[in-house]
Amino acid sequence: METRELGRFLRVVGTSGGRRELRAAWRRRRADARDLPRRGSERARVPGPAQGAEPLPGGGVVRFARSALWIRVTMGGAVFCGWDGAEPEPSYALANGCPDPDARTTLEPDPGGDGWRVVSERITVVVSHHGAVEFRTPGGALLRRELPPRWWDCPGDESRWVQRSQTPADARVFGLGGRAAGPRLAEGSYRLWNTDPLGSFEPGDDPLSITMPVQLVVADAGCHMVFHDNTWDGRVCLREGEEGAGSGHDRPGSCELRVEGGPLRYWVMAGVPGRLLRTWTSLTGRPALPPRWALGHHHARWGFGDAREVRRVADGYRERGLPLSAVHLDIDHLDRHRVFTVDEEHFPDLPGLAEELSRSGTRLVSIVDPGIAAQPGLAAYDSGTAADVFVRDARGRVVRGVVWPGEAVFPDFTDPQVRKWWAGLYAERLGRGFAGFWHDMNEPASFAAFGDRSLPRSARHVLEGRGGDHREAHNVYGLAMARAGYEGLRELRSEARPFLFSRSGWAGMQRYGGTWSGDVATSWAGLRASLSLVLGLGLCGVPYSGPDVGGFSAVPSAELYVRWFQLAAYLPFFRTHSAMGAGRREPWEFGAQALQCARAALVERVRLMPYLYTLAHLTHRTGAPYVRPLWWHHPQDRALRDAGDAFLLGDALLVAPVLEQGAQVRSLQLPGGRWYDTATGTAYEGPGQVLLDAPLHRIPVLARAGAVVPVVGEDGRTELDVWRPAAGRQGRGVLITDDGDGWDEPRTERFTARWQDGEVVVEREGGVGEPLGEPGHRVRLHGEVPG
Repeated sequence: METRELGRFLRVVGTSGGRRELRAAWRRRRADARDLPRRGSERARVPGPAQGAEPLPGGGVVRFARSALWIRVTMGGAVFCGWDGAEPEPSYALANGCPDPDARTTLEPDPGGDGWRVVSERITVVVSHHGAVEFRTPGGALLRRELPPRWWDCPGDESRWVQRSQTPADARVFGLGGRAAGPRLAEGSYRLWNTDPLGSFEPGDDPLSITMPVQLVVADAGCHMVFHDNTWDGRVCLREGEEGAGSGHDRPGSCELRVEGGPLRYWVMAGVPGRLLRTWTSLTGRPALPPRWALGHHHARWGFGDAREVRRVADGYRERGLPLSAVHLDIDHLDRHRVFTVDEEHFPDLPGLAEELSRSGTRLVSIVDPGIAAQPGLAAYDSGTAADVFVRDARGRVVRGVVWPGEAVFPDFTDPQVRKWWAGLYAERLGRGFAGFWHDMNEPASFAAFGDRSLPRSARHVLEGRGGDHREAHNVYGLAMARAGYEGLRELRSEARPFLFSRSGWAGMQRYGGTWSGDVATSWAGLRASLSLVLGLGLCGVPYSGPDVGGFSAVPSAELYVRWFQLAAYLPFFRTHSAMGAGRREPWEFGAQALQCARAALVERVRLMPYLYTLAHLTHRTGAPYVRPLWWHHPQDRALRDAGDAFLLGDALLVAPVLEQGAQVRSLQLPGGRWYDTATGTAYEGPGQVLLDAPLHRIPVLARAGAVVPVVGEDGRTELDVWRPAAGRQGRGVLITDDGDGWDEPRTERFTARWQDGEVVVEREGGVGEPLGEPGHRVRLHGEVPG
């Protein structure tokens, strides 16, 4: 038992709740020992020598002595590889099934080797006679080499397998879901099993609530993404390569993926980062477009206690002139923590409270946990029992766990009928006046004194009619719950875009909403982990995310709170939150100076709203995240690959948060091109390292030369911040608007900034080249005049 787990065991074992957790842990262990197949003697297997090949549209099948490999290049440019009869479907990741094959390509003998190849527009796949698979650029540069896989077959059980890969010596790896250390993933082992991190986490803690077998690899040769479409428990071991200092004896980087069962199938995509995310989200679904209000500031706390406290907080924001888009109610607003109920004594008129808040532009958001109290007479439990929606064990008995209301049962979201039943429950929440929903505890988490804090691995699931156990269903439980909630909201309130975010999920979760950091520790390390999570998740296709401002677990210092607030003001999901007993998170609780700093950050957030909302639309269209690593446009810049302490917000802005205690200046690895300090107008030329002032009242934000940024002007109308292009260069910008909440087609305006007769002229594309003016947008010109 790990030290952290042992400490928890000793704390809880003497309490009444602890005794429930102890019983739950023993129940789970007994069920798995009784109902999971026992491993007998295992037989190792490798593909063996090739026996022949069969060309097909888009690729073909290579047959080996003990296995077969199916390769298929799709119309979108992604390559599917399936071993041992594995096909692209069924899949929880794919949004619309497998794309059509690219009929222009097929399997053919490799003229330069002893195997076969498939040549496509973006990538060439080469298969050796012994089962190694290489992925190369059209120019022949090696991106990735998969060694022949190895299986361990055990009678009566699923096959375990391992796949080893090699990447160029200079390659850097990003992704694998939400990881606290990063965003570049260092050498080490990363588990693929969604896990509640026991209250709070820092960069050393792994795994967390969202794990995905998705890697984005950046190297001099080019970028590629690989996704192993397998939901079972697994582990990725990374080792960085070493270059031979010109000797030609480079040691390649390596990746070893071990999975406890399920198919060996994977997708590989190649191209520049923007193209990779476009291809990836064409496979797994474009990110959901949040309502405009969801890009504002949200306030949450576990422990509001009653409606009077919610009003006190909302009034505090209003009286101080601070914008507040939403208030989130945690489990303390529920009747004895039971989902789809309300504590009527402390929250007697939630619809009235919601209406009162909405008059000042503030929405109510409700927490929703999957665990339903196993209590007859509770509406959700009774209707779920009648509809037979709860997960059962191998002997047909309903599985019970322990969560906030005590003994609980869990809907099987892998059953379409259960998702439909669950979707209907949101009518109760909408009737209470809630405008958005926060899915929590959906790894799924079940309290236990020891061992895995989830359902028994032997628990049975429908899995869309195929049938299986929790070993396969665990990682997609939160994803399927998000689907149920999203589809229910689409039906119940069809005129409005749903707002939903989830603590846990899997590849494709962006189709239904976003996520947040989970219970990040209140510390400077937790602050750094917050940025790592947002960047890493964005590169996995989940762009809408953000941390608990101030950390979840304890009371932050005023300085830590301010620096966290400043960072979050430039992230897609901007929410303060804390645990019960971890103090308040209202800006005025940290002193006059902190309030002044927070006010400045909130004012800038509101000013940038047209730009942020435009990014939301662009993300929805292309999959490119709001928050991007510094190497996004310069993946060949090795210094930028290792610079994880700053980020691009769209194409126009570069944000350099302060992540160290006491810092008043900070260094920044600057991408290529000219950049302007938005506070001073000072110009910097990249690439290279610069030193920037970072006083407590602001963090450095730079604008790309030529950027046209839509903002809110002093009169409340949209205007354009234009940053002078470099001499002889042009700049661009875009503004996308709609009604903010519905499904109407948005309006798009594109702008160009260029030099003309010694002056910068801003034109609307399609406007016959005339300079902007009334009734167009007011233009404000910024930045030093180039010498």
